Amino acid sequence: MNVWDALRDGYTEPVRDVLWGHIYMTGGLADLIRTGAFTRLNRILQLGPAYGIYPGATHTRASHSIGVYHLARRLLLGLAERGADAWLSGEGVLSFLCAALLHDLGHFPYTHSLKDLPLRTHESLAAGLMVTPPLKELIGAAGGNPYLAAAIVDPRSGLYEGNEAGMAELGFYRRLLSGCLDPDKLDYLNRDARYCGVPYGAQDVDFVFSRLYPHPERGMDIDSKGIPGVESVLFAKYLMYRSVYWHVGVRSSTAMIKKALLGGLRDGILSRDQLYNLDDQGLMGLMAGLAPGYPLFKMAALVRDGRLYSVVGEFPFDERRHGVLADAALRYRYEQALAVELSAGRAMSIPPESIIIDVPEPVSFETGLYVTDEDRDFAESSSVFAGGMVKNFVKALRIVRILADPLFENKIKSRKDAAAILHEGQNWLNII
Repeated sequence: MNVWDALRDGYTEPVRDVLWGHIYMTGGLADLIRTGAFTRLNRILQLGPAYGIYPGATHTRASHSIGVYHLARRLLLGLAERGADAWLSGEGVLSFLCAALLHDLGHFPYTHSLKDLPLRTHESLAAGLMVTPPLKELIGAAGGNPYLAAAIVDPRSGLYEGNEAGMAELGFYRRLLSGCLDPDKLDYLNRDARYCGVPYGAQDVDFVFSRLYPHPERGMDIDSKGIPGVESVLFAKYLMYRSVYWHVGVRSSTAMIKKALLGGLRDGILSRDQLYNLDDQGLMGLMAGLAPGYPLFKMAALVRDGRLYSVVGEFPFDERRHGVLADAALRYRYEQALAVELSAGRAMSIPPESIIIDVPEPVSFETGLYVTDEDRDFAESSSVFAGGMVKNFVKALRIVRILADPLFENKIKSRKDAAAILHEGQNWLNII
């Protein structure tokens, strides 16, 4: 099968999507979304507990995955028309579309609540499923190579060993699926904004795609007319993080579930293997069934009921001073020390499970794009985002927050020295 047959023939199976309208698949691709591995994604909310803040945010990983596939096909059609067909193969094209459709197969429930846990990456879990029956056979029946598709999703898998042309094609697809203007980002920004009812994430996908040009090594280039499209994506990502993804309520609920699971692993109440292949309800059911009286697991029930920990202190993240807090195991010791410090000299004892130190993970706003008619990288281009602007985005977003059980919130805030303890660290930040 040649490139154009792979991109155009047999797309007769419609899927109705709120965001993109009718999305068409071949029969072979449609079979993939009927598997148990894919239908699990229907039971995982795309934004996890964000529905507590934005009630409309009940869209799923499944709808997002289908949207990513749709944009991946549109993207590849445009790049092929601009010359990428010279180095693409029909099998590679269909492998890429399978990768786009199945890229989130290994995703954990409750969005990024499990991100800091010592688990396999969701990319490696997805790749493993793609080379295991029944998906392995179904990807082949759809015209793709399951090992190539898996290697596109998980670059560290080492699952695909092709000839020189095949490895070059693999690198091209990887750069398409992960970058500033990738189908994943363009779908989730638009989709998340739509379901949350906020305007920040909306992107002009038609315009963005019209300014992209294929490059065999770099993946995609833009011309200077496309710079506003990139700027829109960067600013939208910043606003969505500030208003939605890292909203204080979302951070609180995510941190509570994360602390519960970290504690369960540390204390041997649950194992890593029990956390794979779960959906949202399955994760909550696992904690409720394993140890109903375990103090940390009670936090998960609080999240489910919308009773979140409150912010009692916050400060900008400083790598030199607060870098140690990014380590989950060390952070638990600091939380213990902070609980002791806040209890000192008072007629109260704050349990360690009642304090959480929430440290946002690093977030990237880099583009990796090349501006053809300016003959330079985007970071050095005529864009307003060249120079230090991106660093300012990251600095504004990374705020360390001290969260506390509402039972102790007023008692903590009533302490005259609470601000010094919480903001300046005092003794608890010097325990190691």
